Amino acid sequence: MVNEGKQPPQARNSPSAGAARPAGASGRGAAGKPQRRRPSPAVYRRRRLVVFGGLLVIVAMLVAGIVAVGSSFVGKADAGASTNQPLATATATTAPLSTPTAISTTTPPPTPVCDLNLVTVTASTDQPSYTAGQNPVLSMKITNSGTVPCEVNVGTSQMEFLVMSGADRIFSSKDCQAKSEDLVKQIDPGKSEIANFPWQRNRTVEGCGVVAAKPGNGVYTFKAVLGNKASSKAVFQLG
Repeated sequence: MVNEGKQPPQARNSPSAGAARPAGASGRGAAGKPQRRRPSPAVYRRRRLVVFGGLLVIVAMLVAGIVAVGSSFVGKADAGASTNQPLATATATTAPLSTPTAISTTTPPPTPVCDLNLVTVTASTDQPSYTAGQNPVLSMKITNSGTVPCEVNVGTSQMEFLVMSGADRIFSSKDCQAKSEDLVKQIDPGKSEIANFPWQRNRTVEGCGVVAAKPGNGVYTFKAVLGNKASSKAVFQLG
C-alpha cells in the first residue's frame, strides 16, 4: 500500500547526489584544504598567564643576582675596613714611643718625706740642785734632726714628765692630768720645740689618789716622754 503525497523517509535523510555541501560542513575550503581553527578565549588566557609567570621568574632571578652582587661588595668593604683597623690602633699605641727622652726628662723628683726617727726628745732641769722651798722646772726639748720639715704632735696627749728616785716612781704628769689635747706643729730641720713643767715637789699615783708623803732630800732623775719616744735621764738634787 502506497501513501500518496508523502516522500519516503529515506528520501529526507539521504542527500541527493547532485546537492552541494557547505564549505564549513566538511572543514575544508573551496580548494579542498583544511582550515585552522581559531583558539578559544580560554586558551588565550592560559597563554597570557604562562607568559606573565615566565616574566616574574626572570625578574626574580635578576633581583636575586643584584642582591648577591651587592652583598659581595659589602663583604669586601667590611673586610677591607677590618684589616685597616689594627693599623690605626697600632699607630695610636706606638705614638708615645717617639718621645721617650721628653718623658724621662720631665719626671719630677720625688718629694722629700719627713723621717720621724730623726725627731729626738731630750730632758733637762733649769738647775742641777734645789734648796728647800725651790721648785724644779722640768724641760722637754723636741728636735728635728732631719733635712725636711716634720709635723709632730706636741700636745699634752703625747707628753709625760716622769720623776723617779732609783726604782721608786715619784711623780708623773699623767696621773692627775685634767684633760689631754693634741697639738700638731711643724718643726723645721735643725729646729726644736721646748715644753716646761714646774714640779711642785709632790708625789702622785696612777688615778690621782691622795698621797700624804712628800719627796725628801736626795738625788732624783727626770725622763721626758713624747708618744713612743723617751729621753735619757736628767739628774738633779733636792736639798
